[in-house]
Amino acid sequence: MNKPESGKLDVPGATLHYEVRGSGPLLLLIPGGAGDAGMYAGMAGVLADAGYTVASFDPRALSRSRLHVPLGDQRVAEWSEDARLLIDHLSPGEPASVLGCSAGAIVALDLLARHPDRVHRLIAHEPPLLELLDDPVPHKALFADVREVFRAEGVGAAMARFSEGMTGDHPTDHSADRPAERPADRPTDREPMELPPEIQEMASRMHANQPVFLEHMLVPFSSTVPDVEALRNAATKLVPAAARESRDLLPLYGPVARLASLVGRPLEEFPGGHLGAVERPREFAERMLTLLG
Repeated sequence: MNKPESGKLDVPGATLHYEVRGSGPLLLLIPGGAGDAGMYAGMAGVLADAGYTVASFDPRALSRSRLHVPLGDQRVAEWSEDARLLIDHLSPGEPASVLGCSAGAIVALDLLARHPDRVHRLIAHEPPLLELLDDPVPHKALFADVREVFRAEGVGAAMARFSEGMTGDHPTDHSADRPAERPADRPTDREPMELPPEIQEMASRMHANQPVFLEHMLVPFSSTVPDVEALRNAATKLVPAAARESRDLLPLYGPVARLASLVGRPLEEFPGGHLGAVERPREFAERMLTLLG
């Protein structure tokens, strides 16, 4: 696989590191969590071979992108403006297809709501927009608790608390937040996935980014209230997406299932779990290509 070309883009308050490969219409991949452009390295080649200029970037304050202002709680609107400026830089005059995963999907949805003219098609994979749930309170409390554990005990303890909370007991009435399923639809044996070598290169950077994510992103991003009316107006461009293996994880599957209902679009399922783009990059990319249109 050819290595991507990299560049720098100055935006208000920061300088973004971005990576590009391939040729054709722009496909922008917005990372989630503590990830950076390397999050999508395992599937970027597949997408480029399908005829796209594939771009991703390190969000402001993460990895190789630098802030020129003091670090504080990150704002979704600033991140979506960064994405818009990158689209303008790489694809002036032409809209881009966009994928956002997790926190990146929250950013992507804000981009679509604010700048629908700059988006051709947008796949929003499991944005944890807790305010869309019938009862967001216990899940917001979990995320706030994870932040407090980080402050008191550090990254390791916080991530352990996060994992424990996500896989533990959740409210039992999920019917309004996800479609009905047959027992045969439920995932059974999950085989451990070995990360592609391109993504393993990101591991140290992602670890270094965890304090920014836990202190300055997790709570403010997940508490964001999306502009549902604006998204409804741009609904023909929106592909709400979730992972098959997330069906029992209400904070991940529930918000996007509710959003799909609110904007009148079908919920599309992807292979793998919340990190399907990382763990199963080829399958994830092939599913993307069937939906980009």
